Amino acid sequence: MLRGMSQTYLWFALALGLLPTLALGQAYPSKPVKLVVGFAPGGAADQVSRAYQEVLSRELGQQVIVENRAGAGSSIGAEYVAKSAPDGYTLLIASPSSILVNPILSPKADFDPRRDLLPVSKVSSSPLVVAAYAGIGVANLRELIALAKKSPGKLNYGSSGNGSAPHLAGVLFTRLAGVDMVHVPFKGGGPSVQALLAGDIQLSFATPPSVLPHVRTGKNPDGRLLALAVTSRERTALVPGVPGMAEAGLPEYEISFWYGFFFPTGTPREYVKRMFDATAVAIADPAAGRLLAVGGTETAGSKSPEEFAAFIAEDAKLWTRVVKDSGAKAD
Repeated sequence: MLRGMSQTYLWFALALGLLPTLALGQAYPSKPVKLVVGFAPGGAADQVSRAYQEVLSRELGQQVIVENRAGAGSSIGAEYVAKSAPDGYTLLIASPSSILVNPILSPKADFDPRRDLLPVSKVSSSPLVVAAYAGIGVANLRELIALAKKSPGKLNYGSSGNGSAPHLAGVLFTRLAGVDMVHVPFKGGGPSVQALLAGDIQLSFATPPSVLPHVRTGKNPDGRLLALAVTSRERTALVPGVPGMAEAGLPEYEISFWYGFFFPTGTPREYVKRMFDATAVAIADPAAGRLLAVGGTETAGSKSPEEFAAFIAEDAKLWTRVVKDSGAKAD
């Protein structure tokens, strides 16, 4: 009898909306969310993730834990997320490298990012920086091109991995500038920058957050790097004082870079919407914007998950063309 009374009371409470979490299960999210970065700590993806980490945690009411899973030009992290349970607790931050480029260079029958990952929102956008080791004796991009032509195969450029956007940016540069340079892949932007700072490589097409703190300026006269150009055609306020490619001497060159959040395909629509809304708040947060701006990256959102998916479909045309034109191949 008491059991029957308790069940009656329970359904009465549910009908009144007093126990929604019992009726629908626990509200999402009810535990920490893992944000997977496909590169080593210290690179741009890692920095962008950590810029949003605190405000996302606050908005979701659960801790967001950044987890680095480096390797294969970010494909290891992307595949890990794609094959995780679609329960809203494993989120990926990814760039064109992971979503659009790697599947062209190294197609896999059991993993296709555009099929197996669900777009949530774009979160940042920036050009790359053509950064040179200050010890090579050039002052601008034209001098770098002249040096490379004088010494074919003698200059090395690093990237965050084979097939990464910085790698393709370098390959496209060598083709358009008519120079021969050697590509040196690393497991992430952080290790690539460290090699550049040590002079082990001479050039890198790097994201602004990873190189700007080391660029030689009036305020930082001991900086070991020179910012020769940004990869956008014109100058950008994101990287003040650095010429765009047209001004620097290679007007036909242009590549920009974005990061976005993705869930495994099959994640419930309401969870995607919850993360999208939290991400929109994080993007609008001044503190997150300041953290990104210090490194030359700006916040950039999407109007909806569907709008982000449409953007990716259009951007795929650009990157497919770049891969084809550059002749880039995965190891």
